[in-house]
Amino acid sequence: MKTIFSSFLSKEEMAEILEKPSFDKVVLGTGAQNRIKELFGEALSASQVVERIVEEVRSQGDEAVLKYTKVFDGADFTADALEVTADELESAMAGIDGEVLAALEAATVNIRKFHTEQLPKSWFTEREYGALLGQKCTPLDRVGIYVPGGTAAYPSSVLMNAVPAAVAGVKEIIMVVPPGRDGRVNPYVLAAAKLAGVTRIFKAGGAQAVAALAFGTSTIPRVDKITGPGNIFVTLAKKAVYGHVDIDMLAGPSEILIVADSTADPRYVAADMLSQAEHDVLASSILVTDSAELAKAVSKEVDKQLAALPRQEIAAQSIEDNGLIIVTPTILEAVELANLSAPEHLELLTAEPWKLLPHIRHAGAIFMGAYSPEPLGDYFAGPNHVLPTGGTARFYSVLNVETFMKKTSIIAYTQEALAAVSSQVITLAEAEGLAAHANAVRLRGN
Repeated sequence: MKTIFSSFLSKEEMAEILEKPSFDKVVLGTGAQNRIKELFGEALSASQVVERIVEEVRSQGDEAVLKYTKVFDGADFTADALEVTADELESAMAGIDGEVLAALEAATVNIRKFHTEQLPKSWFTEREYGALLGQKCTPLDRVGIYVPGGTAAYPSSVLMNAVPAAVAGVKEIIMVVPPGRDGRVNPYVLAAAKLAGVTRIFKAGGAQAVAALAFGTSTIPRVDKITGPGNIFVTLAKKAVYGHVDIDMLAGPSEILIVADSTADPRYVAADMLSQAEHDVLASSILVTDSAELAKAVSKEVDKQLAALPRQEIAAQSIEDNGLIIVTPTILEAVELANLSAPEHLELLTAEPWKLLPHIRHAGAIFMGAYSPEPLGDYFAGPNHVLPTGGTARFYSVLNVETFMKKTSIIAYTQEALAAVSSQVITLAEAEGLAAHANAVRLRGN
């Protein structure tokens, strides 16, 4: 893991160092490239693979979904086994560890309470001559949530996507999740789906699942919006179907940036950096501090803690490739670099974190002080953990209740109110050369 001193570099050089690769510029590993060539008979980029899968699912429906589920997940079954049954759901609930179930239930309560507080309200305001203007907030009819599978199970992702949708009032919440080679879905994921209010669950993952949600198949219903994180193929598929459906965001690898001063405990800093590094070899873990002593201590502590991690190989490569410690002259300069990075997770491990908060402009979620570690937000506190990555916190918001709602403007003028402004409306319409617009107002009299 590199340590650099910002005082020796220009702002432009620091910006280049902190810039994260765009999700669509991720270079596939040799193994993935070889697998793609084996499956498709030629070398293809991730975007080209996704384009083929999406088009095939769009034209062939269930047949293509089942084909790619067998190819990528090793699960071979027919269309009538795509949907998780009530018996499978009940079996999952009955078979999971009681402590895990209790923790999931408690997390569900916290997430539901937080997102209920976010609910927007429809409103109206009165104008002159009895005119009314307002906004109507309406939940979407049907949404699809994508839950990752593969090397780990993510019941927390189920809760973070489905609970806000349920709170928003979405009638149908359709979940897709990659199955295991045995055609089963992780029981903790199924239990979380039941707790969160998921309506239907389908055993499909990857680009094929995203395409199925976007266009519908004989078995999987078409949705209005797709949310949830996934790998590069899932992200590119969401991009490909956007416009046919809405999406939440285009997410990349996990990332954390920690702003810390000399009062921070290097054990905490190292542990929090590794909490992201163990996600993925592409994950990014950065410490920005005004203390050279802390920087040295954290570097040593990372090596020490890394040796004991079950996912050591993944975390080690992530730290080697994307880990970074930056030493700045002042803590406010550290904050400026944090804004430049616009990280998914930002921790303020300083003596007075609340004094720094007004200076933070760009972050997906902000964790205040030594006792608000990032995993608390991942699992339990209540705020959503589906966050903008890759610097997109400059313009994306965290997944929230409004993600699953739409806003409609309401305009209700009286005859007197229209008469009072009709000449100006006609003037503007005619200035744009739209005579029918002008006539629509003129016919009502002025």
